[in-house]
Amino acid sequence: MGRVQSAAKNIAFGQIGNLITQILGFILRTVFIAHLGDTLNGINALYTSILSVLSMAELGIGTALNYSLYKPVANKDYEKIKSYMQLYKQAYRVIGIVIAVIGLAISPFLPYLVKQPEGVSVRDLTLYYFIFLFNTVSSYFVAYKYSLVNAEQKNYIQTNVITITKMITVSLQIVVILTTGNFYLYLLTAATVELLQKIFVSRYLDKRYLYLKDKNVTKLSKEETGEIVTKTKALVFHKVGDVARLQTDSMIISGFINVTLSGFVDNYNMVMNSVANVVNIIFNSVLSSFGNLIATESKEKQYRIFKVYRFAACWIYGFAAIGFSMLLTPLISLWMGEERTLAFAVVICILIDFYFKGDRIVLSNFKTAAGVFEQDKYLALIQGAVNLVISIVLVQEIGLVGVYIGTIISGLIANITKPVIIYRVILEKDVKEYFADSLKYVVVLVAVFGLLSAIKKMIMPEVTIITFVIMFVIICVVFNGVFLALFGRCVEFKYLWGLVSKKLKR
Repeated sequence: MGRVQSAAKNIAFGQIGNLITQILGFILRTVFIAHLGDTLNGINALYTSILSVLSMAELGIGTALNYSLYKPVANKDYEKIKSYMQLYKQAYRVIGIVIAVIGLAISPFLPYLVKQPEGVSVRDLTLYYFIFLFNTVSSYFVAYKYSLVNAEQKNYIQTNVITITKMITVSLQIVVILTTGNFYLYLLTAATVELLQKIFVSRYLDKRYLYLKDKNVTKLSKEETGEIVTKTKALVFHKVGDVARLQTDSMIISGFINVTLSGFVDNYNMVMNSVANVVNIIFNSVLSSFGNLIATESKEKQYRIFKVYRFAACWIYGFAAIGFSMLLTPLISLWMGEERTLAFAVVICILIDFYFKGDRIVLSNFKTAAGVFEQDKYLALIQGAVNLVISIVLVQEIGLVGVYIGTIISGLIANITKPVIIYRVILEKDVKEYFADSLKYVVVLVAVFGLLSAIKKMIMPEVTIITFVIMFVIICVVFNGVFLALFGRCVEFKYLWGLVSKKLKR
């Protein structure tokens, strides 16, 4: 199966799985808030962020090893695959233990991280946290096995397992909430289903790759191990910086404002993530194909595909950001009630970061596929520090907007530096064209935002389901019409349209 076919299959299964899980997720969130309340919703969001920080203990080992697997998988070098997988297995067992120890050490400090947890005792806060911790730790004893599947460009296997697990988990959780209204049972239901899933996955992949059970495994050479260690060291800095920048907003909001507001923000994030996941599946599904592309194709072909990849991201993430700017708060108002909406300035800040985050996904995925980690390893630490300092200072001065100003500023550092590295190190091209394209896309987005804002004032003076649907249709027509008129003749669009046309003919 070729790269395009593999990516298409990964995308198709990913989108089906995402649609199912997002619909169930919205139903679950609605039932959760109606029966368990905003405080527990905020605690749920906070603990998810804390455990994302704990997952920093992985420190990029998985990324480095995934990159190392691309070439032996492409060459069907099973002996080398066994060697890498053995190292991966040992590393992840250690990681699981480390996360467990650090997680237990953090538990006494939970009351300081959760401000104003109405009706929740310290004992409950701690026990809830331990259930979350168990789910995170147990995943590391299975997760490494997916690396081989993904290196073979068969990401859809992992997607299907996750989708089925999510369907079962959410369905049972809804029943638990409606019948008992007990948060403990809600968490234990997920823990039980996910544990059974991990046992199943472990046995399934053992049968799929029988050669991994061979006890006769050749150790990697010092040079090969050294390459992994070098890349992992660089990824440590990336991981620490990313966690400090991306996973601390909920903790800052809970610690400096209140945990309930953290839940309100998470409602917005859930809606955005439901759309972002659709897009991310497309862009992340081609990651393993990029690894194969970079390992086997010329610089010129890599450059052409990168430009197509980036163009698609700017169009799709731009469309999502503009649509959210018009309709996200009205949707939350219709769904959750106006009392759970955020200020317009906060929403705009979140969406500015959302758009540029989409650009960074393109850059990060291409760098990861090429195995380029060392050149900007300290930059991630700088980003993390900038985010924490600005967010903590400004949240005390101007509230929630201050948290996201820090996020935007720290993120833009990567939007400027990563293209330079990609163009110089991987593509060996002049980066000026990249920034010229960036400016062009942003100018178009600002102009479309202004036009649609004027239309919204006329069409949507008040929020109703009818005006919401009408505005949604207008946004789709106007945004995509403008982009098609301006970029419909460019090489990147013609390449994408060619792929779509071939699929439609089939």
